[in-house]
Amino acid sequence: MKLAIIGYGKMGREIEKVALRRGHEVVCKIDIDNQADFDSDAFRSADVAVEFTNPGAARENIRRSWEQGVPVVSGSTGWINALTREWIKTECANGNKLVTSANFSLGMNAMMAANKIIARMLAPYSYYSVKLHEVHHVNKKDHPSGSAIALADGIIEENSRYTTWQEPQANSLHEGSIPVTYERLADAPGTHEVVWDSPMCTLSIHHEAKNRDGFAIGAVVAAEWLSKNTEPGHYSMEDVLQETYNI
Repeated sequence: MKLAIIGYGKMGREIEKVALRRGHEVVCKIDIDNQADFDSDAFRSADVAVEFTNPGAARENIRRSWEQGVPVVSGSTGWINALTREWIKTECANGNKLVTSANFSLGMNAMMAANKIIARMLAPYSYYSVKLHEVHHVNKKDHPSGSAIALADGIIEENSRYTTWQEPQANSLHEGSIPVTYERLADAPGTHEVVWDSPMCTLSIHHEAKNRDGFAIGAVVAAEWLSKNTEPGHYSMEDVLQETYNI
């Protein structure tokens, strides 16, 4: 597979290492100082572009990639809302391909699957209440993390006692709302914990990233899948894993 990397920071370098280790070729690396390379033959030769930048740049990076006929795996978080979802839907209906995920770690995706099962099993028992907490590096601007939001959304999907989530302020919490708290510490790659508490017991599921390698492996796995999938559309990591590993 020929791969283009958009955003050549810490994650971009990890993606390059993983891609080369898995036998792929990195044909183009785009960062803030060489944006003109979107229009290069090298970029157009890529089978897939992997994009890890920031909420302010992601949409334009994806648009420019599609303009060159290159499908995208995007790990940028905090940029997808109702308006951008509609834009993605329209563009994919016109033949483009995109994989987005709040978290590309294979371990985190296993946690998300377990999270839904637990939420569904505990739904009938009102004496269990849930809360979420996440920790990331100080350079992560959005909060709570996209992964924390995805975990909260998974609970809401499976447990009718919860209808929304919120970051608690002054200990105020709306009825039916999942409290989601966050910390920003030094160079922490990412920790997420879901805790169900009751008078009888406490149940928690916890995922702690040790480094960026896990995210990079998942992103390259998604790129491999997207390079073989000829159908246009907007896909998730769940789609990738269901087909690749039958999860």
